[in-house]
Amino acid sequence: MTTTRAATLEALWEEHLRHEFDTKRTDATLDTMVEDAYVNHIPTLTGGVGREALGDFYSRHFIPKMPPDTAIDPISRTIGEDTIVDEFIFRFTHTIEMDWMLPGVAPTGRGVEVPFVVVVHFRGDKLAHEHIYWDQASVLAQVGLLDPSVLPVAGAESARKAADPRCEPSNRLIAPSS
Repeated sequence: MTTTRAATLEALWEEHLRHEFDTKRTDATLDTMVEDAYVNHIPTLTGGVGREALGDFYSRHFIPKMPPDTAIDPISRTIGEDTIVDEFIFRFTHTIEMDWMLPGVAPTGRGVEVPFVVVVHFRGDKLAHEHIYWDQASVLAQVGLLDPSVLPVAGAESARKAADPRCEPSNRLIAPSS
């Protein structure tokens, strides 16, 4: 892969993110994508297939359903010939309904920090699809819907450990051997 190709893909991905989170313009977001693009939020099966469905999703369920304090803290980015894999910490306070991530859950006012992995595939110079992964159990624990004291799940510490592997102890969910 050429450095030019990598720079082109990275610039397009950054433009796409800018329109999702900064300009909040659905039309500009869609302009970065091929006509038959799709987005799949793996844990919640939200997103859409094709320009019309994605337009509806972005304008009704994603862009306006982003808490005002949303922040994305990068961890790593890998760029291939036609793919970018982004790893980051997604942070927000659950002050509004977020039906793309927490369908049917009223705002809890709680802070959430969760590691995300986004696999972005390109066709030519446009986004073709996004597969977006996060630990939904961690999100549910942080908003108070799962009890980590009785389930083998972690909360915000999973995000902190993704950013710094030394900041949290490993194996704390494993019961000590007798």
